[in-house]
Amino acid sequence: MVHYKLTYFDSRGSAEIIRQIFALAGQDYEDVRLTQEEWPKHKAEMPFGQMPVLDIDGKQLAQSAAIARFLARKFGFAGKTPYEEAVVDSIVDQFKDFTAEIRPSLRVVMGFEQGDKDKLAKDVLFPARDKFFGFMTKFLKQNKSGYLVGDSLTFADLYLAEHSAEFAKKMPSIYDGFPEIKAHAVKVHSNPALKKWLATRPETPF
Repeated sequence: MVHYKLTYFDSRGSAEIIRQIFALAGQDYEDVRLTQEEWPKHKAEMPFGQMPVLDIDGKQLAQSAAIARFLARKFGFAGKTPYEEAVVDSIVDQFKDFTAEIRPSLRVVMGFEQGDKDKLAKDVLFPARDKFFGFMTKFLKQNKSGYLVGDSLTFADLYLAEHSAEFAKKMPSIYDGFPEIKAHAVKVHSNPALKKWLATRPETPF
């Protein structure tokens, strides 16, 4: 039996989608959560000096999207055909572009930096949101299944639902003008296995 060990900080952050895939698959794994004080001792052990890292029977895999993609393909959450897999990957890549674009606003909203939250929301967050949610709305409308790709849940759905819902907790207006994105988050988070994980996962600030 394969043994999985996921190493990250005690937060959702870049490891949350990975944990959600494990929850959907009903797969046991070791969830190692390092403190900020412990991290420097382990940094040199990681392939790229960063986390998360997934250990698979002693073999390391780094980079959050690569780990999520690996597990999604193994457990059936990556699309049902090569084309669907590629579209799912493209959405995840686009999500990464979106998060890079909003990073200045995000760091202030999350309390990592000081700044004018309202101005950054107006100048950075909402324009990027309009573009990204616009793209995702097109996928949802064209697909008609309630999911972004195909007729079942993929890890692309997890990226959109998790982050839109978390944004909404801090900024309820994030869904304004995008009812399809809100409905999508509700649908994805109603999955029984995922719903259980969301209700029982450790409480962390981010």
